[in-house]
Amino acid sequence: MNLKQCIMAIKSFQGKRDSSQRKEQAVTLVSDYMTKKLITFKAHDTLDRVIAQLIAYNISGGPVVNDKNELIGIISETDCIKYISESKYYNIPVKNNNIVEKHMVTDVDTIDKNMNIFDAASRFISSRRRRFPVVENGKLIGQLSQKDVLKAANKVKGNTWK
Repeated sequence: MNLKQCIMAIKSFQGKRDSSQRKEQAVTLVSDYMTKKLITFKAHDTLDRVIAQLIAYNISGGPVVNDKNELIGIISETDCIKYISESKYYNIPVKNNNIVEKHMVTDVDTIDKNMNIFDAASRFISSRRRRFPVVENGKLIGQLSQKDVLKAANKVKGNTWK
């Protein structure tokens, strides 16, 4: 069998292509799944208030914003646990050490609302973060969590995967 016959045999084995299988899939954006109604904190909030809010709303952390709703940090359960282990456990007076700005992370990675949700999933994997704030023109407009990515994947799976 020569090369041309081999190619013809392969093509006949693959069968006729159905052009309907090549439909363009709509891009799923971060803005489609991000949470817009957020529990936010201020730099001068006490960690006792933050801990109460984390428990009350069953969340693991939240963005810290200034009076202009600009993102200035993130406070998490881990930050609160560090505070507890460093002060409450040893019964050390906290005085001015009990405020968010002393414990929040200020080097915050953000994502764009127009990013593809599956590109955002890759960012979660590479950064090992649990949430990404979404900022537009310096203002906090939402937050994307790993669970939001799972919701998006589950919806896509229902529409396009077998």
